Amino acid sequence: MSRLPGWLGRLGTNLSEMGERLDQRRAEAERGDVGIEPPPPDVVRALPEELPPPIPRPDPAHVVPWGVRVAAEAGWRLLVLAGTVWVLMKVISAVQLVVLAFVVALLLTALLQPTVARLRRHGVPQGLATALTAILGFVIIGLMGWFVTWQVMENIDNLSDQVQDGIDDLRRWLLNSPFHVTDKQINGIAQNLRDAIGANTEQITSAGLEGVTVVVEALTGILLAFFSTLFLLYDGKRIWEWTLKLVPAAARPGVAGAGPRAWATLTAYVRGTVVVALIDAIFIGLGIYFLDVPMAVPLAVFIFLFSFIPLVGAVASGALAVVVALVTQGVFTAVMTLVVVLAVQQIEGHILQPFILGRAVRVHPLAVVLAVASGGMVAGIGGAVVAVPLVAVSNTVVSYLHAYSREAAVRTAPRPRGATALDAAPVSPPSSENPSS
Repeated sequence: MSRLPGWLGRLGTNLSEMGERLDQRRAEAERGDVGIEPPPPDVVRALPEELPPPIPRPDPAHVVPWGVRVAAEAGWRLLVLAGTVWVLMKVISAVQLVVLAFVVALLLTALLQPTVARLRRHGVPQGLATALTAILGFVIIGLMGWFVTWQVMENIDNLSDQVQDGIDDLRRWLLNSPFHVTDKQINGIAQNLRDAIGANTEQITSAGLEGVTVVVEALTGILLAFFSTLFLLYDGKRIWEWTLKLVPAAARPGVAGAGPRAWATLTAYVRGTVVVALIDAIFIGLGIYFLDVPMAVPLAVFIFLFSFIPLVGAVASGALAVVVALVTQGVFTAVMTLVVVLAVQQIEGHILQPFILGRAVRVHPLAVVLAVASGGMVAGIGGAVVAVPLVAVSNTVVSYLHAYSREAAVRTAPRPRGATALDAAPVSPPSSENPSS
């Protein structure tokens, strides 16, 4: 019996230790550490004190070189712009006649609007001033066309005889020239021309039939241009105000300031081009008249009309005058006509255009060549006529908007205070002068 209390004491001690272990296991289960045995002491000593952190992977966008990212950003924006321009050109080509008629109406309005304004200042009502100016302008244009047609029809018989005589003179000159041209070679060239005309008879006939369609389209375009000019002369201000409502409110002040400057540039270009073309026609016409070239007045009118196509028009009209002089009056008269044409064109390019057109519509010659070529490829002669004024107006608008945005950024910039405010330059309002000048 004496051993029973000792056994019971050990049993109680074991039960107490078992309870403590159970409590410890329960606490470890609550912490989530169940089943994890601590490593042996020798393994703990073999492990490093601290494991290195995992290397993070960089963002894929930052792995691409900066230049490649800039090129990609610019590339997709250029693709969007190219797609927009392509769609716009498709739309314009679908309504090409309407677009050209409206652009011609803008050019005529820029030419006639100062007359309307002058009549309004003298107390003439708006409707009457518009009607008088439009009727006078279109009557003058119609008389010019009628006069050219009348002169050609009146002189066509004499011209054909003179052309035949001129061809004979040219043939004799070639036979006696130092180029050693033989009669057989000349006959071969003439035979080739006759064969070419005979082989392309169907094409020439179809071109003549297509000419009827061209005449109908031309009459339609003339009527559209006439009515568009009337409405622009009479109600141009309200049309411009309605157009401004289509512009987003944030960009409306800049566009409202660029519009009058673009119109001033277009007006200066059209009036200056008319004056330069008139001077060219008068002096070249006088030169070929004194050289006894037939149809000098119709040729002068052609020179006036072709002068509205920069560079190309002057070359084409001058070449036409030289060819007429060659086949009617001979080589010497053709050379003298060429001298007159080149002299007048040099005076025009170096004196008349810089003095009359001024810096307001100055466009680089390379831009003129590219614009005329692009306009001719897109819309033929009409596109070549409107290409340069479009470039001049675009140059004015872009220059003004650039200056306006720069001045707006200066106006919205925070003003320095305190002692540094003395160094701040005063902000001036947008300049009223033409930015391109």
